[in-house]
Amino acid sequence: MSSRTFEDKQRQNQVSSGFEFFKGVGQVTGGTLLSITMLTSSIVAGGLVGLAISFRNLPDVRQLKNFFPSETTYIYDIKGKLLTSVHGEANREVIPLDRISPHLKRAVLASEDGHFYDHHGINPTGVGRAIVVNTMAGGVKEGGSTITMQLVKNLFLSQRRAFTRKLAEAVLAIRLEQILEKNEILEMYLNQVYWGHNNYGVQTAARSYFNKSAESLNLAESAMMAGLIQAPEEFSPFASMKLAKHKQKEVLGRMRELGWITQKEYDNALKQEIKLGRIRSFQGSALPYITNTVAQELRKKFGREALLKGGMRVQTTVDAKFQIMAEDTVKKWHKNLSGQGLSRNQIALVAIDPRTHFVKALVGGVDAKSSEFNRATQAQRQPGSAFKPFVYYAAFATGKYGPDSTVIDAPVSYRDGNGWYFPRNYDGGFSGAMSIRTALAQSRNIPVIKLGKAVGMNKVIEICRTLGIMSPMEPVTSLPLGAIGVTPLEMASAYATFANYGWQSPPTVILRITDSSGNVLIDNTPKPQLALDPWASAAIINVMQSAVDSGTGKGAALDRPVAGKTGTTSSEKDIWFVGTVPQLTTAVWVGRDDNRQLSSGATGGGMVAPIWRDFMVQALKDVPVEKFKSPSQFPRPKAN
Repeated sequence: MSSRTFEDKQRQNQVSSGFEFFKGVGQVTGGTLLSITMLTSSIVAGGLVGLAISFRNLPDVRQLKNFFPSETTYIYDIKGKLLTSVHGEANREVIPLDRISPHLKRAVLASEDGHFYDHHGINPTGVGRAIVVNTMAGGVKEGGSTITMQLVKNLFLSQRRAFTRKLAEAVLAIRLEQILEKNEILEMYLNQVYWGHNNYGVQTAARSYFNKSAESLNLAESAMMAGLIQAPEEFSPFASMKLAKHKQKEVLGRMRELGWITQKEYDNALKQEIKLGRIRSFQGSALPYITNTVAQELRKKFGREALLKGGMRVQTTVDAKFQIMAEDTVKKWHKNLSGQGLSRNQIALVAIDPRTHFVKALVGGVDAKSSEFNRATQAQRQPGSAFKPFVYYAAFATGKYGPDSTVIDAPVSYRDGNGWYFPRNYDGGFSGAMSIRTALAQSRNIPVIKLGKAVGMNKVIEICRTLGIMSPMEPVTSLPLGAIGVTPLEMASAYATFANYGWQSPPTVILRITDSSGNVLIDNTPKPQLALDPWASAAIINVMQSAVDSGTGKGAALDRPVAGKTGTTSSEKDIWFVGTVPQLTTAVWVGRDDNRQLSSGATGGGMVAPIWRDFMVQALKDVPVEKFKSPSQFPRPKAN
């Protein structure tokens, strides 16, 4: 038998197998049979009909009449207090089809399935086009799914893109269309589909995106919502109005092509002003900055489906009462600073136990209800002089320098591209010879730049990476002055590693995760690794104590040993205080979301150190006083 004859025989067998697959679907119309035939032929072209899929093992679509929501994920504080519950139907209100805007129904059909009322579950034209694209690409690149196929996929099948799943979708879609009317399917789809930001169903989505009911959506709003379905978070107007408008235009264009709207309606909709509502994800949960941070971590590690339907039990590292105390402190000082002329200021605070790197408090702004943007984990702002300890640590780690080594605070210049860079101190003057201890305590700029050049800026960057600071950095002369972007979480974690004498664990807000049966999925019991030199770490802590005792950080002094550093950018856009006691490390940042100047003369020492002190007095109540270890308790590295 020739190879060509053999191939023809195989192809005939595949066709036969393909028709066998569809046996038992039930009585079908001529149009459905034609659809099946064309789908089968397309699959043959893809060479996949022979896959062993048992028709009898597919789900029974009649289950839709008794559908129950998936298991809920619960998030607790460290003491077991329930903070919030998250599941796929946590934010859904089911409404009948006649209470959904006709504009939205047409927009969704135009975007997802323009021939919905003409086919019987599968669209041969769409499937054929998808098969061609997928065959040429060597994998599944285009779906060709009808709304009915999407519905059965979302309810019954894996989200993984595969030819086997597409075939199952087709069979289930045909079955579903035999037991439900078209309008019933469309109603179920619109109430089931995910619209982003934990919104399921058109009603909750309409209230979240546009602050109105689904029946009141106009054409412009409807087209924008329809454009979300393929990638809700990516095309969300809350994330990018530009991308949302782009998708809106695509949907309107498709509606115009189908003759469902006129050119005038198309033009008017594009010009229509969009008035957004607000994100309502996890609304009503206790401690939203914590629960949203946890939810983001779960989504990143396990995926959105597992977060919403996985039935996980999550124990955080945060005590609810401690977190509330931190949030109240931020609100109080926001009011105080506003009274001092710092209008529209925001405050972020992160507290970490340096012995475990457990996050004990995380406050991402003044009011989570008015803004879910988490400045503690998402805002990358310049640390100013709070960056200097990383440079001094790098010097100490070489073994050539110690806290009392002499540096010269005098005018200096460096080549900078085609010109020269003349670094200056904050007060504009120079103080001559001084110790490193004094230079850091007084926050002098010239000495730290000289030391950065001496040890190498690339070495400073390497240490920052070890400490978990991942923002882009260039080995430029101004690096020691903090001309990079960092988050308060990164700063608190880095200083916590110093406070633990070089021992480090990944900072985390999650202590433990189990499934609903108690099986452990994640256990973040600390497993510290020695990341930095212990002597150099103890030395930088020792020097930072002088910054609080007699330097720019005096406003943070407590009735116990404190090590810390102020941070003020030259334009007064960002002001910081990052400090630690042996049992707790805290970073506090103050700035504006629009990155404008806070006020002339705003400094970390004058305005942020008192916030830090107020928080720590409350946080350390009943915590015994503990001294830092002396550098003399560790072997000093040999000079290299």
